[in-house]
Amino acid sequence: MKKEKCGNFASSCGGGFYCLGVLGAAIYYISTATGFWNGVLGILKAFVWPAFLVFELLKFLGV
Repeated sequence: MKKEKCGNFASSCGGGFYCLGVLGAAIYYISTATGFWNGVLGILKAFVWPAFLVFELLKFLGV
């Protein structure tokens, strides 16, 4: 079988930015947590931070 090279390198860049965002959000949520379960909830929130971002942006724009 002949292997084909992928010429689209832009798609691999988004994963790195998302990973940094998850790490930053986790650090923020854990540092502001007042208890253990709030820290666990913060880790879960860190994985869905783009949803919070879009929600707040749409709320700000009044859509």
